[in-house]
Amino acid sequence: MKMLIEKYLRYLSVEKNSSKHTIVSYQNDLTSFLEFCASQESVELEKVNVQTISRLMIRLWLGELAESGLAKSTIARKVAALRSFFKYCFKRGHIQKNPAHLLVVPKKDKILPKTVHTTDIERMMEMVDTDTPAGRQERAILELFYSTGIRLSELVELNSSQIDLKQKQVNVTGKGNKQRIIPLGDKAVSALKAHLETQTELYDSRTDADARKAVFIAAGGQRLYQRAVQRMVEKYLRKTSEVTQKSPHVLRHSFATHMLNNGADIRIIKEFLGHANLAATQIYTHTSVERLKNVYEQAHPRAKT
Repeated sequence: MKMLIEKYLRYLSVEKNSSKHTIVSYQNDLTSFLEFCASQESVELEKVNVQTISRLMIRLWLGELAESGLAKSTIARKVAALRSFFKYCFKRGHIQKNPAHLLVVPKKDKILPKTVHTTDIERMMEMVDTDTPAGRQERAILELFYSTGIRLSELVELNSSQIDLKQKQVNVTGKGNKQRIIPLGDKAVSALKAHLETQTELYDSRTDADARKAVFIAAGGQRLYQRAVQRMVEKYLRKTSEVTQKSPHVLRHSFATHMLNNGADIRIIKEFLGHANLAATQIYTHTSVERLKNVYEQAHPRAKT
């Protein structure tokens, strides 16, 4: 089974073109299940036979995960990993019967996305010192996040050729290598223009060909990496907002929620965010409903006893 997991992960990477995040998550999930099976059968990992895996074995594993206190969303992802793996094994003829067929995915807890208030967004943008090339880059990153709702992984992979300041748009490569074009607001355009004019001042002797194509550069002269962006965004949000989640993703949530609150069609927001289906975008309608409820409770004379 161990070798089949390795083949399956290569299949995800080469044939399905899955994201690195998905592949790593599925690898961890399947390795965890393999270790559970080995302990149940009292054998080494290499000796676990995929053909002996039963539906009961899977249910025992899921029961153990539930008792450990894992979130329903995490268990749901692990179920998805097993279903996908055993479907692959069944189609390739490695098993005669699929033990994960019709396996029920636990319903995820509805967690409303955290957002930053528009006044805090303004304060955050104004706080950035744009007198230095590094500061101009930070301002461009923050403006780009809020202007487009772009994912962190998409931002660090951006190349200069994907940005068209004249047309005020950015061509983003999302999950599964799907392309989408997102408009840029005037403030994002101005911030990006200012950054790109002094971008080369961030280069050093370690700047390679890949970094020279990139929009954003790390302190060491290489292409900017995700953890550096996370730390930077957290730094500014900590100074300007009370929001509990201080990450680039909260700016993506804020982009979508503020657009929806101001009348944007949810189907357009779906395209901007790069969601595969509308269900993923509809979480933002719940945020708007909560906002309407708060306004009602504050404004209506008989809303509270």
